[in-house]
Amino acid sequence: MIEVYVDGASQGDPGPSGAGVYIKQSGNHFDHSIFLGTMSNHEAEFHAVIHALRICQQQFPNDIISIRSDSRLVVDAVEKSYTKKELFRPLLEELQQLGTLFPIYFIKWIPNKQNKRADELARQAIHKQK
Repeated sequence: MIEVYVDGASQGDPGPSGAGVYIKQSGNHFDHSIFLGTMSNHEAEFHAVIHALRICQQQFPNDIISIRSDSRLVVDAVEKSYTKKELFRPLLEELQQLGTLFPIYFIKWIPNKQNKRADELARQAIHKQK
């Protein structure tokens, strides 16, 4: 099983945003810091999961993927397959579509303190662009 920690960050709402993806696999770890452009923090959280699934599709297409996020909004949307906000619906649909490419994938909410590396990577993406 591949453990994937994700986080989105924005400076402003909306503002410059980044995604952090930290992957743990059999004693190895992989860092990904992705600049996302200008968007809200919630959008950045969705994009972080989307980028994580794309990365895993390329690197670990046949593995079980366990995504850990500190965004209750994203985790709840994925678990319920629903979001009230129209802006997030296409992001949720894309995320769900990518999820079908794996034998099994799931998402779990974790507290911020367990997601520090992904948070650092998301913030690095923003600062690299400045």
